[in-house]
Amino acid sequence: MTYSADIQKLPRQFLPKDFTITNWESLEPYFITLDERKIESIPELEQWLKDASELEAVISEDACWRQIKMTCDTENKELEAAFTFFMMEIQPKIQPFSDKLNKKIVDCPWTKELDPQQYFTYLRNVKKNIELFREANIPLQAELGVMQQQFGVISGKMTVDVNGREYTLQQAAKFLEDPDRNLREEVFRKINDRRLQDKEELNSLFSSLLQKRNQIAVNTGFENFRDYRFAELGRFDYSKEDCYQFHEAVKLHVLPLVNQLYESKRKKLGLDVLRPWDVEAEPAGIQPLRPFKNGEELTEKTIACFEELKPFFGDCLRKMKALGHLDLESRKGKAPGGYNCPLAESGAPFIFMNAAGQFDDVTTMVHEGGHAIHSFLTHELALTGFKEYPTEIAEVASMSMELFSMNHWQVFFDNKEELTRAKEQQLERVITIFPWIATIDKFQHWVYENPEHTEEQRASQWLFILGEFTSPVIDFTGLEDYRRFSWQRQLHLFEVPFYYIEYGIAQLGAIGLWQQYKQNPEAAIQNYIAALMLGGTRTLPELFKAAGLQFNFSPAYIQQLMLFVKQELEHL
Repeated sequence: MTYSADIQKLPRQFLPKDFTITNWESLEPYFITLDERKIESIPELEQWLKDASELEAVISEDACWRQIKMTCDTENKELEAAFTFFMMEIQPKIQPFSDKLNKKIVDCPWTKELDPQQYFTYLRNVKKNIELFREANIPLQAELGVMQQQFGVISGKMTVDVNGREYTLQQAAKFLEDPDRNLREEVFRKINDRRLQDKEELNSLFSSLLQKRNQIAVNTGFENFRDYRFAELGRFDYSKEDCYQFHEAVKLHVLPLVNQLYESKRKKLGLDVLRPWDVEAEPAGIQPLRPFKNGEELTEKTIACFEELKPFFGDCLRKMKALGHLDLESRKGKAPGGYNCPLAESGAPFIFMNAAGQFDDVTTMVHEGGHAIHSFLTHELALTGFKEYPTEIAEVASMSMELFSMNHWQVFFDNKEELTRAKEQQLERVITIFPWIATIDKFQHWVYENPEHTEEQRASQWLFILGEFTSPVIDFTGLEDYRRFSWQRQLHLFEVPFYYIEYGIAQLGAIGLWQQYKQNPEAAIQNYIAALMLGGTRTLPELFKAAGLQFNFSPAYIQQLMLFVKQELEHL
């Protein structure tokens, strides 16, 4: 299969070319047609699957645009209403028909004649969706779809004043790199005080989400939402026990390295005690890294960086820029975080982020750029369902790009000393991110295993787990209130429950690909592309194998990869 950044919108064969979704009544006839159509041969089944896939793509893209527009402007009530209308009035009507169509596929005698290699994971997902479908869950899922977005609405309003100017929390974070320690502490406290203003609202929102999620699990016959969610996410290839093993491996083999890094930071800054507002700082006389001034410059520099890595990668971002599929700069009223949103019908995805001119923004941009390339590489796959790849391999796509692209970061840092500092910071982050991944993942296991817990129990359990994975080198004395509620800053807990261990699994894959890249850049890039082009048509271990990787997160393997990163850091 070839690949090109000159991505074309999929031609419609089943729906009218000018059809747009306005309400359920306009959409329903197409579901009825698919439900009633007779399938009497393999070619008829394949055509039916293509038509169903086309309908899925149109619906998916419409829903995505509603969400993109709302997150770009959380204060616009019309955009929020359009999203809510879809979630409450259209999506609930789609679900029973989707279940009927899934059963039609499974019951069709011709289905067993389909190519097993191409269709195994697709049909496994269809069967999984049938097993999980319950009419009683439709209104709960609709309410959850709307409620989850309230996290972005609440967070999008958060600003602080620094030196007489208003900043979003993302913009204010750049002051945490300032050489002036007093200013760093002042801004750190302002950011956390601002978060605390909404702690009750966020606690209440989370409790409501938890209750509805637990009810969905109970309705489906699961003991808890964790077990339901593992099934829903299609985690066929690892278990909760593997997650526990990962948590322990982080304690054993990653935390000691993290402690070394923070101890080195403390000495570099000449401090007796390292406080949380010191972690991002540079010693006096060294200016923080400022790789770009605005979103336009970030775009152009990332295109240049990707171009040097592989021209096709640069072309993908160029195409997105030409289509207006980039919203990069932080501003008031914009939801927090960053994402790449695939657009199933038109193909070129949308990147959303909150850039404020910092080095972290470069990492975010190349990360989301890796996701974008994945979207481009899977666009030509025959069915929308083939493009539904596991989130673990999706994060390999993005995290590998963070490491691959380092070789070409001179486009952001023309000063050699700054370039070295940027690479050091990136490799340190590769190590220091693991304890936070383990913290968030372990917290989620506890939360959903104990759905009847009180807010007080939640706070104390969070503090206990946080303590397990926090470096003793950082002194948090007097900051206990900030710590109690620090889980509330993690978007995934509210919007995409149990999506976090993927970052840990994927970081291991990304380090493995980077090892390949250090030995043979061209072969590593080819392995990367070969794996991503498969979309979701192979199992997760098979996708890792296609990239030349082990699907392994045992303590011994984690230790081996951590030592490799540590050696690379020492070589800089």
